[in-house]
Amino acid sequence: MSQPSPSTHVSTVWGKSTNLRVSHGSGAVVTTVDGEDYLDYSSGIGVVNTGHCHPKVVAAIQAQAEKFLHAQVNCYTHTLIDELADKLASITPASIEKFFFTNSGAEATEAAVKLAKFATRKPNIIVFEGSFHGRTHMAMAMTTSKSVYRAGYAPLPGGVFVSTFPYHFQTGETEAAAVERCLHDLELLLKRQTAPFETAAIVLEPELGEGGYIPCPKAFFEGVARIARENDILFVADEVQTGFGRTGKMFAVEHYDVQPDILVMAKGLASGFPISAIGARAEIMNRWVAGSHGGTYGGNPMGCAAALATIDVMLNDGVLANGAARGAQLSHGLSTLAETNPCIGDVRGFGAMIATEFVDPHGKPDGARTSAVVAHCLSEGKLILLTCGTYGNVVRWIPPLVTTENQVGVALEAFAAALAATA
Repeated sequence: MSQPSPSTHVSTVWGKSTNLRVSHGSGAVVTTVDGEDYLDYSSGIGVVNTGHCHPKVVAAIQAQAEKFLHAQVNCYTHTLIDELADKLASITPASIEKFFFTNSGAEATEAAVKLAKFATRKPNIIVFEGSFHGRTHMAMAMTTSKSVYRAGYAPLPGGVFVSTFPYHFQTGETEAAAVERCLHDLELLLKRQTAPFETAAIVLEPELGEGGYIPCPKAFFEGVARIARENDILFVADEVQTGFGRTGKMFAVEHYDVQPDILVMAKGLASGFPISAIGARAEIMNRWVAGSHGGTYGGNPMGCAAALATIDVMLNDGVLANGAARGAQLSHGLSTLAETNPCIGDVRGFGAMIATEFVDPHGKPDGARTSAVVAHCLSEGKLILLTCGTYGNVVRWIPPLVTTENQVGVALEAFAAALAATA
């Protein structure tokens, strides 16, 4: 049976990594309208951590659909919003006590910035080179991973200051030297450009996402949190992509000895249903005056049901442990391939959030080879991969955390074949 042609009425503003037209998905596999299966190691850009259409998440959404599709939180309170807040309080760091719900990662970023500014009565925010915090106007001003995310939208909101990030593979420094330099740069920024008394928050991803899947060195993450604390600045952990098991722990901040003031969550929270959240210390959240922020769909009951089911699956069905094990398997396999393929300059990442960075014979970023490898994996290996990094020379591995040992093996074989075919 012939398939309908793509509509000409859909905006082309979305950048496309593939031209696949899919009909359904299950676990780590998506199926096209032509009946072909592809191993989806994009996870919808790190969203479907429990896999496509996990039965327990689907059942929770179906059951909720018979009760409420929309129960607007300003008008009345449905019980699932309380259940989800209580559940999140039990799995987030001890410092995170109260929650606000919205719809997307960018909206959660905006909410975190609004809360920080309102609570501190300070106007400025500090972010880091290579960061990605979203595509709304304020979040875009905070994003420095690629110019394409900002170009054409000036003037962007002010009050955003950018400090350096210890990307020591790119700079050629030791990790310790890069950390020392970047912490020094942050302290200089507070002396030269935005004083502590006018700086509301420092926002940091525990592992840069779009910037190249670069884990924060422990000394840097903890050093930034210390500098924030010493200068009465709120420390915000952006866990939009790193949260909900992606890095081998429920939240990436668990890799560090840090208690954030505000935690930003989205993507893996509800297995693909659009809901996001920020959590904060109670004394910070309590400063937010009723009515000073809100949203029509925040805390949607369908999203809450999906999120509760997702968390249950993560904790009780072995998904968290499997994700950590498959991440270790994948990292080992990629490191082994790197030993005989000098085009892979670095393999890095926490858990199942892994990067392979491609370089040319001179050690420079090789975006062309990266694109060729990803294209071969798609066309010949039926493996969906994404790239990231400023130069587009990083393959980011984001398998669903339910992926199997055999599927990881298949992915590694497809990647090895692509390396050989593009040499």
